[in-house]
Amino acid sequence: MCRNASALCPVIRARALATWLGALTVGVAWAQQGPPQAVIRPDWQRIGGLAVEAGLGSPAGGPVERVWFTESGAVVIRTQFGNYFSTANFDKWVPLDRFEEPPPARSPIRFSLRDPARLYAAGADVYRSDDGGRHWTNLTRLRRRSILGAEVRDLAVSPENPDHIIAVNAYGVWMSVDGGLSWVGLNQSLPNLPAKRLLAPPEGMRGARVWLEPGGVAEWFPGEKEAWRPAPLPEDYVAERAALEAAGRQLGVEISAIGLGREHYYAGARDGRIWVSLDRGGSWRLVRMPGSGPVRVIAVAETSEVTAASVDSEQGGSRVLLTVNGGIAWEDITGDLPSGKVSGLAIDRESSAVYAAGDAGVFLAFAGLLGAVPPAGWVPLAANLPSARALDVRLDRLGNQVYVVLEGYGVYYAPAPHRFRDVRVVSAADYRERPAAPGALLSVLGARLVRARAGVLSVPVLYATDTESHIQIPFGISGEATLLDLESPLRRLTIPVPLQAAAPAIFVDPSGTPLLLDGASGTLLDATTPARSGGRVQILATGLGKVVPDWEAGVAAPSDAPPRVAAAVRAFLDRQPVEVVRAVLAPGYTGFYLVEIRLPAITAYGPAELYLEVGGRESNRVRIYLEP
Repeated sequence: MCRNASALCPVIRARALATWLGALTVGVAWAQQGPPQAVIRPDWQRIGGLAVEAGLGSPAGGPVERVWFTESGAVVIRTQFGNYFSTANFDKWVPLDRFEEPPPARSPIRFSLRDPARLYAAGADVYRSDDGGRHWTNLTRLRRRSILGAEVRDLAVSPENPDHIIAVNAYGVWMSVDGGLSWVGLNQSLPNLPAKRLLAPPEGMRGARVWLEPGGVAEWFPGEKEAWRPAPLPEDYVAERAALEAAGRQLGVEISAIGLGREHYYAGARDGRIWVSLDRGGSWRLVRMPGSGPVRVIAVAETSEVTAASVDSEQGGSRVLLTVNGGIAWEDITGDLPSGKVSGLAIDRESSAVYAAGDAGVFLAFAGLLGAVPPAGWVPLAANLPSARALDVRLDRLGNQVYVVLEGYGVYYAPAPHRFRDVRVVSAADYRERPAAPGALLSVLGARLVRARAGVLSVPVLYATDTESHIQIPFGISGEATLLDLESPLRRLTIPVPLQAAAPAIFVDPSGTPLLLDGASGTLLDATTPARSGGRVQILATGLGKVVPDWEAGVAAPSDAPPRVAAAVRAFLDRQPVEVVRAVLAPGYTGFYLVEIRLPAITAYGPAELYLEVGGRESNRVRIYLEP
């Protein structure tokens, strides 16, 4: 049995709590004064898979251009990105650094030396002939559409088995082992997701949303394991596109990038010009004259005056420009950023952090926003990321998490490394800022703590790295607010934190998947292991407040007769109350609460909204999957 928050049971640690258990390793050598010089190694985690639900028999991928069998029987493909991958077991794909392609076949006909009379041909569909080409059978047409989704770009037949064929097209790689009578996709482990931009990071019931080319908007729903699924356009993206088109009409030029702030709108053209609007697109003023290339991206900080833009240069790369006064003056902060196109930018105004994503990867600089001073240097954040072009970078709404889109590899997440300059106190459950409560677990982002106090009360430090620490608020605390006195080896901080009798939060992982367990088996629940009607569900949460009998913070709850939550605990499924069986400190854990509910005898099939209410305070909404 696990005994504290830094030694969680492996099944739970692997699924959800990497969010707050040392997910970022940073070696820092800094002085008491001045900007830090750091080696930053984020521990990136991927959100979502590599395939897309496209209404076909199997999950789809991105476009693949060529395919062939090697002499050993392995399959090699070339993707739209020019990357080569090989598979021998048709389950796992291995990247190839360099590969000599065989010359393209002169004929559209394919055959196996084992049976020259068996012929295959491909175009809009795949065809087979068993008599040397006199008669042909369409293998992929169903109700006027190809079951492979699109025209086949290349086809390969195993030299050893004429029934084993591989087809590739705009939806990835497809295999048949029975001469084309049935097909299965080979895309779920292939790094060929055609994601171009992160439209929205995960938040609450909503998962991460990306723009796919082709394919439009796709979402990775929390708790799912199969594929990205089609989703509606986010409202802010619709507003952005409408503003871009309106600016183009007003200015009479082709607008290549738009940035929307609270007060200021920015528009960039293909000739490098940039305009600013102080009335949300009503009128525009030119603030930057033509440059040498198009404006690729404009990122606007929360205070609309602070904005960064990527503009292509004559040398073939991009320059990063920064303004802190609403576009009146622009500073070139490219500095030592490696050459190449920059296609994504993100800004955290309070810490002066600028993130850049491009051909060379993802980088962080502290640009000294107050005086628009060029950065001391760009720090690479590659760490354990796959070696691939970074297409986009984005911070969550609170600037606590950073997301990056990698060409072919999808979306990756890490706690935002700029936090070591701007300490924040957030809920350990979901990295959101909310009031503290007696017994609550909090994450202190940006500091390795050695001691902590809340007024005269000692606050247990449960876990600490160079940039993140985890503390538990004493159960005996009271009042409407407290001052957290935090001490690290290099500095002391005093941070005011509001207090409530309860501030419930359900633990979720970076994709928004909640920590929900089957009450009978202890199995983690998700889309592939749904909760069943009439069954019991255990919810791991924090911030539920005082317990009876009293308990000491920093001490694991007993396995037998754990203290119960003093306040009334209610649970809601799709906004309807459900039975709460018990609400106690999680046996064997420090700072975790366990709320066990019983589902109704009859439930609908599919996802539902689940949340808690403690002392009149509601928790975050999470997604639970149900099966009657």
